[in-house]
Amino acid sequence: MAKFSFGAGISLNTNHDGLLSVSEDCLTSLIKNEPISNYYHVEQTPFARGKFAAVRKCTHRVTSVEYAAKFIRKRRRSMDQRQEILHEVAVLRLAGRAGSARIVRLHEVYETPQEIAIVLELAAGGELQRVVDLQDGLQEVEAVQVMRQVLEGLIFLHDHNIAHLDLKPQNMLLTGNYPECDIKLCDFGISRVIRSGIEVREILGTPDYVAPEVLSYEPISLATDIWSVGVLAYVLLSGYSPFAGDTKQETFCNISQCTLNFPEELFEGVSEDARDFIRTTLQTDPGCRLSARQCLEHPWLSFKTPLLIDSLSSSVINSCIESGVFSKENSVEREQGENQADNSVSSLETSSSSCSVSPSPSPSPISSLSLASSTYSRSQSTPGTNGVVCGRRSSHPLINAGVTVGVADSVAVSVSSPVSSRHQLATMLTSSPVEITVDRGIIC
Repeated sequence: MAKFSFGAGISLNTNHDGLLSVSEDCLTSLIKNEPISNYYHVEQTPFARGKFAAVRKCTHRVTSVEYAAKFIRKRRRSMDQRQEILHEVAVLRLAGRAGSARIVRLHEVYETPQEIAIVLELAAGGELQRVVDLQDGLQEVEAVQVMRQVLEGLIFLHDHNIAHLDLKPQNMLLTGNYPECDIKLCDFGISRVIRSGIEVREILGTPDYVAPEVLSYEPISLATDIWSVGVLAYVLLSGYSPFAGDTKQETFCNISQCTLNFPEELFEGVSEDARDFIRTTLQTDPGCRLSARQCLEHPWLSFKTPLLIDSLSSSVINSCIESGVFSKENSVEREQGENQADNSVSSLETSSSSCSVSPSPSPSPISSLSLASSTYSRSQSTPGTNGVVCGRRSSHPLINAGVTVGVADSVAVSVSSPVSSRHQLATMLTSSPVEITVDRGIIC
């Protein structure tokens, strides 16, 4: 029986259809053969449930730290599923040993004759699906940030030849209150290792997200996940599945035919880059799809095109000022011609020049804040809206030229490379319009 070692006591058994196995020594140190209730107080009501598993909040009896415990039955339809469960444990252990920030962390494992309980970090924000449902999709700038984090997790898996095979918002967890949180991937129960010479042919996944090759019973590859990435992007931007039919069979037919369109009522204002990303990931031929790394380098996610942001919170920029990330530079006042489209113009001398145009009927003081070679310019003429970051990439030529004309509470942003989070860059104080040019950051 051939084995491929992944380190950390984890190996691939070729007789288990792409499943990882855990060495006996590793199992002994990892799994406690006793009820989880000996160490944790477990809530009776699950906060998440699947066909064969339930997830409950649990609290350690000594430390009082809260975790999520996933209870999985060891027998399903009279078949022993222990090897499949240990495969999920192995994936989690592999990610934990590697320090992957985009995979939910494994804490402990408990086993009884009936079930295995996997104790995981508790993602306080719950599932991404809840946010998508509440908001009927995300604003484009938010979708970009979510997609980047999902792909970072997927790159880790694919670097280890592991296909997730069930990527969907329900399997993406928020570490805190949205949008001030990170995204982590979870649920590796149907993931599989993809290796040369080992073919995995199974009907796996969730109907709306499943790839055509799965339906036609062709070999699964890492590219199978990329199809799900494309569906995810569509869902985040529109709130709807691109292939959903009235029945499962109709959905499968739409997937097989790749019946893809972008209804204007759902995609009004969504950038062409976003649409192109979806098209290039939803290719029926797996060989024509982007890799996970190529997805991350796509123009939509690389922050090399402008963003139009509709409303932004003042709290982040205030904290940036207080912490010294931003420094106040100057305040100037310009006279505007009455009813002229180019009144209240601020020319910003940075590595890339840009301007903001406000049709304000009265003179407006312009204040600016700078971060390295970045410049933040704000018109103070009109009260704006405090709110969470939200927005869309814009294909409007004026926005792409770095000009905002008469749009209240809007921001045009040119970005050449990303930083890690919205906490590192600006959000709006209170007024409109705003022009921000950034050389090495992103408002996200």
